[in-house]
Amino acid sequence: MKKYLLLSLLCISSLTASVAYAQQASDSGSAKKPLQPIRKFYVGTATDAGMFSSATIQKPGTPVLNPGGGGYTYPTSNTIGILRFSYIINFGFTFNFNLARHFGLYTGIDLKNIGFIEKNSSDVTIKRRTYNIGAPIGIKIGNMAAKGSYLFFGGGMDLPLNYKEKYFVVRNEKSKYNQWFSSATPVTMPYLFAGFDVRNMASLKLQYYPGNFLNPNYTTNSGFPSNTGYDVHLMVVSIGFPMPLGKHKDMVKKHVADLNTATM
Repeated sequence: MKKYLLLSLLCISSLTASVAYAQQASDSGSAKKPLQPIRKFYVGTATDAGMFSSATIQKPGTPVLNPGGGGYTYPTSNTIGILRFSYIINFGFTFNFNLARHFGLYTGIDLKNIGFIEKNSSDVTIKRRTYNIGAPIGIKIGNMAAKGSYLFFGGGMDLPLNYKEKYFVVRNEKSKYNQWFSSATPVTMPYLFAGFDVRNMASLKLQYYPGNFLNPNYTTNSGFPSNTGYDVHLMVVSIGFPMPLGKHKDMVKKHVADLNTATM
């Protein structure tokens, strides 16, 4: 029994020495090439230079006369909106909190131009858009160094400020109207998002609005169709330039602190 105990102690001692030597060698190698410092907190831009949007559109279809009499049937039409592109005005700021070398949080405030385009059965093109002010709350996973890349995801809330509609029968004949703080849309628009950032220089983001973009109980001005029966869910893909503001500051001063941050 003592023989086996002695052999076990020798094995454990040998393993411990090997691990200690490996750790020492690793630290020595890291000392030759220090880890890039990270910023614990910084302010950045949230510029979505280009936004491509579409939507799933559920709306009342063309009324169909019942064969046996008894009035009309109102079927539901399900379509996908025409691709829309916007680049004015999509801008904001982010407030970033890096909790570790590979994990961070952020929030912010932004202004964006979102909407959708549809073509109805009368071959009339309808464009609807809102200017929204919003605030995201996101999680970052990846490299939090100055030139690092990372994935991000989260959710947010938008408040529509201005609503606008345009109707095109032919290209040069259109009617339009817009309203500030219109009741044509919900008061708030929650959304989900996910994307990735490349070296704090460019980003690609997907945004989805699970709620109805339109207020189906809204009564429009004379000459404009109502939103009754509409259920619209917006999808947005944006290309952005999330650049930090100000010079990079080394918040990890010593190599030991760098190693501790790397293991957080």
